Amino acid sequence: MIPAAFDYTRATTVDEALTALASSDDAKILGGGQSLLPVLRQRLNAPELIVDCSAIDEIKGIDAGGDKVTIGAGATHHAVMNDPAVKASVELLAQATETVADPQIRHRGTLGGSLAHADPRADQPPVALALDAEFTIAGPSGKRTVPASEFFIGPFETAVGEDELLVSVAFPKYDGWGSHYEKFNRTAQAWSIVGIAAAVRMDGGKIAEARIGLTNVGGTPVRATAVEQALVGASSMAEIAAAAERASDGIEPFADEDADVEFRKHLARVLTKRAVAKAAGIE
Repeated sequence: MIPAAFDYTRATTVDEALTALASSDDAKILGGGQSLLPVLRQRLNAPELIVDCSAIDEIKGIDAGGDKVTIGAGATHHAVMNDPAVKASVELLAQATETVADPQIRHRGTLGGSLAHADPRADQPPVALALDAEFTIAGPSGKRTVPASEFFIGPFETAVGEDELLVSVAFPKYDGWGSHYEKFNRTAQAWSIVGIAAAVRMDGGKIAEARIGLTNVGGTPVRATAVEQALVGASSMAEIAAAAERASDGIEPFADEDADVEFRKHLARVLTKRAVAKAAGIE
């Protein structure tokens, strides 16, 4: 389909983008376009103004200074998954990003675009939630920081206001942690039916600390705190499997053409066991 008519402006700075957003009551941000363009073509949304932020260089960098890796919202998936600092200190993010769609989309799509779009099926939001990422958002009153626990509000809804722009995401460094992203999908390049992001810190052959995020088990990504607590001290596959049974605690999956509620809960438990075992190096 052909999108409805809209006005277009291309910003080259964050301030220009904010000024453009303030000029309209119905504007949408364009980053790489991998989320927005299909929506426009299907006329699921018909904004009066598109603000193209793909030329804003100040939101494309990756900085590993200090105790965090800060990634510009405009950094492409390809840049994120291949950055040495991300691979060394936030390996789970690199692993999840490698599973996003196909090479063409990974070269055009952006981390910030994916996170701000907040599709319940997306692969990177559960990583941000599990790893306690912090989101920096620019708006008319300046910049503010929002923790991942408060960023995802509902399906396709985040803490970013209509007159604001996500400019960066900061991840604490997890050097020395084991990690693995496990997803179940019916065909290559398809959305996750369920996805599990797992990171663990080992000490003396036992799991000393764990962080687990789930995707496509509800309207927002889910932090599996019950599993995290149950994993502490685990050193065998049997103990990991027992802890993974808690992955379905408190989640509210939906049924669709891919899976019913009970199957998604089953997948959450099975995939959590697999992801944690691989992250911990336990067979």
